[in-house]
Amino acid sequence: MLTIRMSETAVAALGPAGGLVSEEGLTPGLRAMVAEGIEVRGDVVVWNGGARWAEAPPGRSGTLTGWECFVNYFHLDDEVPVAFSEGSEPSIAEDEQVVLLRQGAAFGVAVCRLAMELDPPVPLRCVVVVGVTSGTFRFHRIRRGEDWVRSDPDTYREEKAVVIEAWRGGF
Repeated sequence: MLTIRMSETAVAALGPAGGLVSEEGLTPGLRAMVAEGIEVRGDVVVWNGGARWAEAPPGRSGTLTGWECFVNYFHLDDEVPVAFSEGSEPSIAEDEQVVLLRQGAAFGVAVCRLAMELDPPVPLRCVVVVGVTSGTFRFHRIRRGEDWVRSDPDTYREEKAVVIEAWRGGF
């Protein structure tokens, strides 16, 4: 099963169906990350070959989910070219935020697909948050009692939030 939850600000930006999220238009950088894939390493899920620099899970995060959110995090604007306007502090215009949000949501669907292709499949949650200063992406395994993301995407009042989840059976 694949679910997509969006804040009202994300719905307003993308439309109610998330703009019919598609992997086809991903930037080359995001495509390369999908091609590298993800792996299960013990009890955690990481980018293939990634997180070797981090202390062993759960590290200082206290939970496996928190550790995954730390090591599987990056700024979308590092992989998706968007313009920053200069002022008292750099900011991202609304139309560029929509580009980041659309790319992040499509990337989340692709990462969830990778999780479903693992043997056995791993329940996964991807979180995309885009605002006036940046766009971020992170993912973690879905675990009972370790819900890292806010349950109501609308509590991200200043940003646009999209949460993509995939699982088969129970978790």
